Amino acid sequence: MDIEPVSLPLSSPLSTAAGTIDRRDGFLVVLEDPPGIGEAMPLPGWTESLEACRDALETAKSVSRERGVDAALDELEAAETPAAQHGLDLAIADRRAREAGQSLARYLARSPAESVPVNATVGDATPEETADRARTAVDAGFGTIKLKAGARSIGDDVSRVRAVRAAIGPGPAIRVDANAAWSREAARRAIDELASLDVSYVEQPLPSADLDGHASLRGRGVEIALDESIREQTLADITAAEAADVLVLKPMVVGGIRQVRSLAIEANTRGIDPVLTTTIDGVVARTAAVHLAASLTIERACGLATADRLAEDIATDPAPVTDGRMCVPAGPGIGVELD
Repeated sequence: MDIEPVSLPLSSPLSTAAGTIDRRDGFLVVLEDPPGIGEAMPLPGWTESLEACRDALETAKSVSRERGVDAALDELEAAETPAAQHGLDLAIADRRAREAGQSLARYLARSPAESVPVNATVGDATPEETADRARTAVDAGFGTIKLKAGARSIGDDVSRVRAVRAAIGPGPAIRVDANAAWSREAARRAIDELASLDVSYVEQPLPSADLDGHASLRGRGVEIALDESIREQTLADITAAEAADVLVLKPMVVGGIRQVRSLAIEANTRGIDPVLTTTIDGVVARTAAVHLAASLTIERACGLATADRLAEDIATDPAPVTDGRMCVPAGPGIGVELD
């Protein structure tokens, strides 16, 4: 087991809960004889720090020498170092799929989808700029547009959504991600106005701990999706509170594809639709998420079309976006070959 540092510059700065970043730093987890690769790319505010990720992987490397990589994976804690666990979990899954001579999607499921629908994120801008970006995305084949909200007033954000709906027409779906920025009163006002614009769901309108508040927002004409909440709340708590219609899962944040797959399957049984997204990951983790979404045959658009947020990547992308979908590499394994 080798740990290789990687640093990927972003094409434009990214605002996060921990501040603005201009590059993604992390590690490749490389297994040999037989081979397997994984990616551990911690994101401040969402996962452990870069230093904690490195320390966890170094500890896992020591354990792997004595007891093997499976024992090393057991030593990692998703609650403490989810990015590190994701990296090793993915490397092991890639190895096993390669050994089986199957794509990762086929290794995970008997009849995976051949491609995955993905959304375009148009970010936060003026109504005119947001509408132009949304129109460009729809012209490129995207059937779902995601808007960032919460940095402006409710009135301004509703105006942006209204401009987008006018620009793209009634067909494409619109999602709004508030990143926990609204109060209950503001969220109710926003959702009541967004319902008339046929917004499919609002993502994390309230702080992550406010499950009762999210529950009170359901049934107003716009579905409620939870993202940040899954870091602090269990799926059982979310279900008991009847707080969500959709669960947004980030493999790097949850702790690996095994964890996400288990959560997604359980969410489905509880009547909650799963959607997968990235944390602006490199091509190894991003492509693995495509395989995972395909193994779950997720029909809602996933937030995996993030390659353009990187100015450079780890290797050639085997799953580019075409007409709003990402095709699953035929394999074996993830289908990413390091340069």
